[in-house]
Amino acid sequence: MSVDNSLERKVKDVTAGFVGGATQVLIGQPFDLVKIRLQTSSQHASSASIIKSVLQNEGLSAFYKGTLAPLVGVGACVSLQFYGFHESKRYILQKYNQTQLNLWPQTYICGALAGIINTPVTTPVEQLRILSQSKTSKTSVSQLVGQIYRENGARGLFRGFNITLLREIQSYGVWFLAYESTIQSLLSVRGYSSRNEISTPELLFSGALAGNLLWLSAYPLDVLKSNVQSDGFANSKFRGSSVSAAKHIYATAGLRGFWKGIGPCLLRATPCSAGTFASVELALRLLG
Repeated sequence: MSVDNSLERKVKDVTAGFVGGATQVLIGQPFDLVKIRLQTSSQHASSASIIKSVLQNEGLSAFYKGTLAPLVGVGACVSLQFYGFHESKRYILQKYNQTQLNLWPQTYICGALAGIINTPVTTPVEQLRILSQSKTSKTSVSQLVGQIYRENGARGLFRGFNITLLREIQSYGVWFLAYESTIQSLLSVRGYSSRNEISTPELLFSGALAGNLLWLSAYPLDVLKSNVQSDGFANSKFRGSSVSAAKHIYATAGLRGFWKGIGPCLLRATPCSAGTFASVELALRLLG
């Protein structure tokens, strides 16, 4: 079969991904702040108590604290995710002369490869976001970058790379697998001749379901990553070790500690993932 490997096609994939990433950040930033505070809190805080504390001590604008880095960074990350997925898809279709991917294992593999490609960008972006969201200081993103680089070098910005890589592989393998499985079911059940016939509400539903399955499959890895990346540099408890973070979490909170913040995370995942996939699909339809 003929696979479109043109530069124009790849640019369209990247552009649509950036639209999806920006949508994701603008919808999900307040939820994400609550999730990070819950994951890294040493106390038995609740979502309600954290929201109340932020409003009282930092103001409403704090819910969008650290937005600049993820708005650009997550836009780039999601661009890479969708580019990586579609590029892997094109390779497999061409290599095996297929018209479409099978769901398992090919779709999962393409999603996992997208996560691998994404990790070098995700790691510093999330390092900066987590440090911004887990503290109440007024340090700007540029000041934070300078401080980390001066005190720890480039390695400081990439702290947590290995656990981020594991999370990205599992997360995006499941994310794309769940989304494409739902899309294929809709095409079959509804009798659509192409995915362009799928309505926006159906795209939103498919994306929301994929987002929830993503986090349910990888949340403990995300908790480990958040603890490693929010750890202090000068008086580090974990020294960048996910194993040390896991031991600490288990010793202080048991198995439940690996699921701290799952509630607001799933609440965030529903509109964020729905908006991401729907905006990417609609952008691709407009771009052709």
